Amino acid sequence: MLADDPKFEECTDEGPQSALERKLIEEYLSEKGYHLSDLQALPEREARRLMREACRYASLKLAEVESRAQLRKEIHYPS
Repeated sequence: MLADDPKFEECTDEGPQSALERKLIEEYLSEKGYHLSDLQALPEREARRLMREACRYASLKLAEVESRAQLRKEIHYPS
């Protein structure tokens, strides 16, 4: 089902920020009243929609964190 979906695996791939990404996904789902484990019990279409939204949310938050880090670097260590 959802765990076998390549897009799900792509969203939660292992990497340097995977732990933060997973926490952000869990945060999004929690705000919607779900837990990651709840997705298995949902209809596949709804579970995929929620995961897409959660992945998008996590991706945007990670981009925000990276942008802030880059800005701080530029402020503290100008070229």
